[in-house]
Amino acid sequence: GVVALAVGAVVLRRYGPRYRVGRLLAATPIIPIGEARLLAGVPARFIGIRGRVDAQDEFEDDAHRPLVLRRARVQVRDGADWMTVDEHRQAVAFEVREGLDGIAIDTAALDDGLVVVVRESVGTAADVPDRVPEGTAPDTPVRLRIEQVSSVEHAIVLGVPVFDDDVAGGVLLTAGLGRPLVLTTLERDEAMRVLTEGGTHRPLIAAIALASG
Repeated sequence: GVVALAVGAVVLRRYGPRYRVGRLLAATPIIPIGEARLLAGVPARFIGIRGRVDAQDEFEDDAHRPLVLRRARVQVRDGADWMTVDEHRQAVAFEVREGLDGIAIDTAALDDGLVVVVRESVGTAADVPDRVPEGTAPDTPVRLRIEQVSSVEHAIVLGVPVFDDDVAGGVLLTAGLGRPLVLTTLERDEAMRVLTEGGTHRPLIAAIALASG
């Protein structure tokens, strides 16, 4: 039993921060935005909200979609994992709204908790020599991953509501209580598939191992 539990834990740890994000998405309660606003200023509580993304100053991507956040990362293969070697982020202040209620999102706190459909292209270091570390072998696998949030989408956001006079509405949803800020424009099941990168074998192995343990 101990061995089975250990195997399950090791398999899940291979997902790194994505495993923790998945657990938060599965377990955090979603509450109305109006109720979330009332929780600012009381003992910190990690909650989830759902609503429409809204911003005053969107910017456009190549397809003229109105965006509030765009992150492009160049990653090189490092053994069985990928290592980020170059990142470019563009973002504007935005809220998630539900009816007349809205709450600002701390874009600076979004890191591993951003879960969206990823646009990806794959090549080698020889294709982007100026964007990989000096000395990288030309045949090293490289991928470009682009993640975007549009103002025409709806989102689920998990975090801690706090007072902030510098944002619209005076309340900001951010990371806290040792947990990351999480934002996804997908339904929870779809977000889980993105977090596992479409793989089903490792989660199944982990589930069987944990159940057996």
